[in-house]
Amino acid sequence: MSNIVNSNAMDTAERAAEVLTRGGLIGLPTETVYGLAGSAASERALSKIFEVKGRPVGHPLIVHLASLDQLDHYAQSVPQTAVSLVEACWPGPLTLLLQRSRHVSDLITGNRHTVAIRIPANECARSIIAMHGHAVAAPSANRFGHVSPTTAEHVLADLGENVDIIVDDGPCTIGVESTIIDFTTPVPQLLRPGGFALEDLEELMGIHVAMPDGESRASGMLESHYAPKGKLQLVDSLPDAISIIRAHSEARLIDHWGNLPLYAASLYAQMRQADKDGVQLMVAINPAPTGLGRAIRDRLKKAAHP
Repeated sequence: MSNIVNSNAMDTAERAAEVLTRGGLIGLPTETVYGLAGSAASERALSKIFEVKGRPVGHPLIVHLASLDQLDHYAQSVPQTAVSLVEACWPGPLTLLLQRSRHVSDLITGNRHTVAIRIPANECARSIIAMHGHAVAAPSANRFGHVSPTTAEHVLADLGENVDIIVDDGPCTIGVESTIIDFTTPVPQLLRPGGFALEDLEELMGIHVAMPDGESRASGMLESHYAPKGKLQLVDSLPDAISIIRAHSEARLIDHWGNLPLYAASLYAQMRQADKDGVQLMVAINPAPTGLGRAIRDRLKKAAHP
C-alpha cells in the first residue's frame, strides 16, 4: 500500500504535522524539489534523515521555516543586508547561511557555527511546518548523491516505506534546488546557484556576490552530486549533441534546452526516466552561465562528474 497522500485532502496537513511531532519523516513538496523532512526539534528525526538517505553525518541540512518571524529563533547576528534580501525574496528558492543560534542541533549544522535557512514558496509545505509548530530540516528526498526528486512518485521509488507520509502536491514548479548565499563571510558568497538568479539577488542588494572559497559547508557543494545511473555527457551546442547521438544510437538527448524554466523543471525527471528505461548514455546541452542557466549548468556538471 502506497504512503502517498494528496495535498488537497482535508486532513493531510494535520496528518503530516502529527508525523513530524512524533519524530517521523515526511516527503515534503516544495517549489524546488521534494524534501525529506523531519522536525528540527527532534534528534531522533534528524538522525533518521541521515540513515534513510545514506547521507554522511556532518554534511549540513537546510532548515525550512513557515514564516519570517521564526528566523531569530534559529539564527543570530543576521546582517541587515540579509534581512532586506529575505524580506524581498521569501518565501522562495533562496537559502541563507547565517550564524546559528543555540536552538539549532549539531546534526543540522554538521557541528558548524553556521546554519542554512529558507522559507519555501510552496503553500502546502508552509502550512505543514506552521501546524507542526517548529521548523523542519529537509534535504532532498532521495538517496544521497543521486538525482533529486521532483514528484511524489520519485520519493516513493527512492525511499519507499522509510518515509511515513509522502505529500503529493504535483510536480515541482522550479525543479532545481534553492540558491544558497553565505552571509557569514566578509563579502557574501554564492555557495550554490539555484532557483533564484544571482543577477537578481545582486541587483536587490546593490552589491557583488563572491564565488565560494574554503571548505564545503552547505548542501550541493560536493563535486559529484545529483547523479543518474547512466553516463551523462555534456556539450555546448545542438550540432555537438546530434553528432554524439548519431554515433551512439542508444544515446538520449535531455530535452527542453531552449527553454530554461522548462529545462530546469524537467531536468531531474528526464534523468530519472532515462535510468528507468535503462539508457546508458545521456547527452545534455549546457546553457549559458547566466540566470537560471547557471543553476542548470551546476547540476549538469555535478551529475556528469565521475
